[in-house]
Parts: sequence; structure tokens; C-alpha cells
Amino acid sequence: MSRLGSAFGNKAGLAIEELHRAENDLAGELLQVSDRHQADHEIFYLGRDLARWSQEHVRRLAAAGRSYDLDLEAEPDDDPAILAKLRQKGSELVGRHHEPALLLIRDLRDIHRKAAGLSLDWEVLAQTAQALKDRDLLALCEDCHPQTLRQLRWSNAMVKELSAQAMVTG
Repeated sequence: MSRLGSAFGNKAGLAIEELHRAENDLAGELLQVSDRHQADHEIFYLGRDLARWSQEHVRRLAAAGRSYDLDLEAEPDDDPAILAKLRQKGSELVGRHHEPALLLIRDLRDIHRKAAGLSLDWEVLAQTAQALKDRDLLALCEDCHPQTLRQLRWSNAMVKELSAQAMVTG
């Protein structure tokens, strides 16, 4: 059942598209940070786990978008082999100019900002789903938003844990 005919349906489609794009961005950022800071096992392994959540959100948003006549890519936007090589090269270049601890804090701040924006977007979509009485879309929001909140809390906790030491030691 297409919901594209209504003005609300059009706007819901826009919200789904934005979330799809933003989840793709966060997944890519988490993978990039994970690769850049491989020596920190918590960052490496947990970053990859959190990226998988966003990748799954991309898939689920693509499926939900079909109800709103959207043709969103179901697979996240990356080719792991090619991107891993690019990230590694970028990490080598960036690492030569900045202290790794300060880079990690910068990276975690970027993740936090993206996750915070996503959290608000999930709230907007959930409210829209309620107004449209779209139970499937609301269930998607209720499933995915808590994971986004977890990504947000993780990045915030890591910044708190690392910032004092990184900023004070030289």
C-alpha cells in the first residue's frame, strides 16, 4: 500500500531517505574510526559492532521505504576491501600530523554528533509514524532508535574516559 499520495506520506518518505543517508554515514564513520584506531581493541571491535547496527538500519529503512514508493539501496554504501585500503592510507597520513589520542577524541566527537542527529531523526520519524498510524514504521523506529542511543552513549563515554588523559599528558 503506497502512502505517497498524501502530503504526510511524502514527508515521511523524506524522513526515511534522510535517516537512510545518515545511517550510512554513521556506519562508514564507525568503520573508518575502527580502522584508524586498530591498536585500541575496544574502539576496533566495538566500533565494528556498532557499525553493523547502522548497516542493519540501512537495510530496514530501505525495506520500509518501499511502502512510500522509495527505491533506497538495501546494502550499505561501502566496499569493505577498497574502503579499508583508503582508510588505512588516510590514517597513515593523518597520524603523521596529530597525536593519536587527540585524533581519537576528534573521531569520537564526530561519531557522537552524527549519532545525536540520528537520534533526533528517529524521534521525528516515530512521531510521523504515529500521526500516520503506520504501525510497521513505528515498530521500526522503536527497534532501531535504542541502538542509536547506545551508539551515542558509547561515544560520549569514550570521550569522557579518554579526554582528560589525552589533554593533560604530552
